[in-house]
Amino acid sequence: MKKLLTALLVLAMGWQFASAASKTELQIEIKETIKLFDKEVKGGREFLRRAKGYLVFPEVYKAGFGIGGEYGEGALFVHDKLVGYYNTVAASFGWQIGAQKKSIIIVFLTQQALDDFRKSDGWKIGADASVALVKWGVGEDINTIDFKDPVVGFVFGNQGLMFNLTLEGSKITKIEK
Repeated sequence: MKKLLTALLVLAMGWQFASAASKTELQIEIKETIKLFDKEVKGGREFLRRAKGYLVFPEVYKAGFGIGGEYGEGALFVHDKLVGYYNTVAASFGWQIGAQKKSIIIVFLTQQALDDFRKSDGWKIGADASVALVKWGVGEDINTIDFKDPVVGFVFGNQGLMFNLTLEGSKITKIEK
């Protein structure tokens, strides 16, 4: 199944995305993603600084034609310091067609949520934790919002069309870089 999803992604996105970014490339992409996040979300950088921790996936590729797959690599930050590298993988079945690239930032607002994530051996959204997708108004400062959920996610910078936008079912696993 993993080979099928990898092949699907390679065909849909082209060979340039088949190999994972080097540690240096990934760090550069993460910095650019945080800059974009701060540009698109008023107060975004300050929001991340105040969080207990956050994951940044600068390029998550999703492709599907009946069967879909999603893959991206990123890093976890605690107290604004990079503490580990992770990947996100998801598979989906059902009506879907298309391909897209997106950036994802998952923010841990409580120490308990961050600790649970770090103790896990592969963390599945929807099974191990619920991640509330955040929507905000134009001009609204993210720091004025009172979040009820311990983990919130931001999906932005979409390129391409994809029906069925969700983080549900994504598995996040620590990797070596």
